[in-house]
This record gives sequence, C-alpha cells and structure tokens, in this order.
Amino acid sequence: MDLQKFKDSLSEAQPEDTMNFLLKALWFDAKGDWTKAHDLADGPPGKEAAWVHAYLHRKEGDTWNANYWYRQAGRATPDESLEEEWTQIVQYFLEGK
Repeated sequence: MDLQKFKDSLSEAQPEDTMNFLLKALWFDAKGDWTKAHDLADGPPGKEAAWVHAYLHRKEGDTWNANYWYRQAGRATPDESLEEEWTQIVQYFLEGK
C-alpha cells in the first residue's frame, strides 16, 4: 500500500485488515475518531507506538503529555504541522520503516 491508497481508504467504513494497529490508529485519527486512535496507540510498548501516541497528544493540544511520549519515542517534538507529521508517520509505516 502507498500513501495515496491509504488516503483513498479513508472513504471506507473500516480500515483494511492488513494494516498494523498503528496504521489503523492513524487511519481512525484521519477519520476524526481521536479516541479510537488513542485507544489503539495507548499501552503497547515500543518507540513506534510512543511516536503515534505523542502525535495524538500533540494534536489534542496536551503539550506536556505529547512531549513525554516524544521522549519515550526517542524523538524531538516536531516543528512541522500536524498534517506533515501525520504524513511522515504514515509513510514510515507504509515503507516498512
């Protein structure tokens, strides 16, 4: 799957079964379901989940919490827009890291 196909899938009612849980979180976020996105990203260990979790809290406006999760992800808090970060994260997962 490439970025355009991922974006096209946003017209569907549910994400594709083949997506990993973090891509599904980003899919639900793009569909406006922040809570479902957060539920998927919250809890699993690892730097990748922490990165998605950080992005979601940044989007929510909870800067303190976002910064905590960026540190857990080993990443600096980004300067780019939320849309640019979302695209960067989606591409990271689609390209297989």
